[in-house]
Amino acid sequence: MNEHNMTAPMVDLVITGGVVVSDRSASVASIAIDGGVIVAVGDERVMPPARERLDARGLHLLPGAIDAHVHFREPGYTHKEDWQTGTAAAAMGGVTTVFEMPNTNPPTGTPEALALKLEAAEKAHVDYGIYGLLAEDNLEHLEALISGGVAAFKCFMGNTFGNLPSPSTGAMLEGFEIIAPHGMRISLHAETASIMARRQARLEAAGRHAPLDHLASRPAVVAVEAVSRAAVLAEWTGARIHVLHISSGDELVPLRAAKDRGVDVTGETCPHYLLLDERAYATHGSLIRVNPPVREHHHQQALWRGLADGTIDMIATDHAPHAATEQRVAEIWKADCGFAGVETQMPLMLTQVAAGRLSITDYVRLSAVAPARAFGLYPRKGALVPGADADIAVVDLRREWVIEGAKTASRGFLTPFEGMPVVGMPIHTLVRGAFVMRDRTLVEASRGHGRSVRRVQQMPTPTVRNPDQTIAAAVSARF
Repeated sequence: MNEHNMTAPMVDLVITGGVVVSDRSASVASIAIDGGVIVAVGDERVMPPARERLDARGLHLLPGAIDAHVHFREPGYTHKEDWQTGTAAAAMGGVTTVFEMPNTNPPTGTPEALALKLEAAEKAHVDYGIYGLLAEDNLEHLEALISGGVAAFKCFMGNTFGNLPSPSTGAMLEGFEIIAPHGMRISLHAETASIMARRQARLEAAGRHAPLDHLASRPAVVAVEAVSRAAVLAEWTGARIHVLHISSGDELVPLRAAKDRGVDVTGETCPHYLLLDERAYATHGSLIRVNPPVREHHHQQALWRGLADGTIDMIATDHAPHAATEQRVAEIWKADCGFAGVETQMPLMLTQVAAGRLSITDYVRLSAVAPARAFGLYPRKGALVPGADADIAVVDLRREWVIEGAKTASRGFLTPFEGMPVVGMPIHTLVRGAFVMRDRTLVEASRGHGRSVRRVQQMPTPTVRNPDQTIAAAVSARF
């Protein structure tokens, strides 16, 4: 240790000898952490003295994954999941920040409901953003939800668990007008409710209730129409939007077109759309029911191309656990939609890195950098640089595992990836410099360590395209 290091102030932790990965490079370096923040990245010989040192030789240091799409079910459905079990699963999966959805009971659509959600989140192991609901009947609450601490909004253009009514296009436009000046992103369940309701009703009337009939009820056109319509509203108002759980190649066409004409729109897909196809319905039965549905193989191929060319910005999970009795049912229309995913995303995608479908820098871009940028957190999160929160997944790219849902932390542990061999696992997870998972074991004392990302969120200055043509301006106008 040189003279400078001998006199340098002592820091909390130095992680030595790992391969530090960004979205552009991967190189051997050490990381010094103090007060929850990265204070230095560089050669081990120039690291300051530390209270603790972690030898990461042979391991990779990734920015902790940011999952912009999880359902932790609390309040209202805690037999499926709660904030402790959900964030424990995140910690075990190398996920250091989650964005949690509003279709709980009550839905997170009023200040009172937001207060309940914030109270539930006090037991989180990892950092979090909370989605507020944009619905037909809560537009008067949107401003209060923003001031109360939501980090983004969710609009259910199509029905899913919770059966929240889809807002009319008129209500969506007004909601976009209210949110746009604040610069917050609006995430969209982009499926057209009226098409799906009509098709499902006709299938049910014809006695069709097999697993594949769920796919028949939600053709890709429902996403094409919804993405196109939402992009028009965003372009008109200047609202920032995010297309959730992209399942089809078809919806990439309006998504690309919107990006090309300057709409601030991002998109995500999920491991089940990238790795499963129509054969999963025969293999998994009602467990595979998810909204939007797992589709035919040619869509899977198009999604991989969309990741490669940047049309799809990020990976999320749509972590949506249920009790086994709610998923294993004879009639597909009665099966609750979704399954757990926040703990298995990283090993599943690192397996694709091992197979050569992605580079490790691609994975960092998709899992950390892109969501951090989209939701106003970069570079405080999503990057291993001085000044960033020390949110780190310490990964062994050679570590093998066979997915066993019963051994994961989620309360609703059923997964269509049961029994799948994977290679590449997070060994340690740190959130703001504190171990929340260490040596593949949850750090129980980290319960309650998680904090809202609103404390560091900084969305870019919004652009309101038609400020004189909003409903607020029209109502207040005097002629």
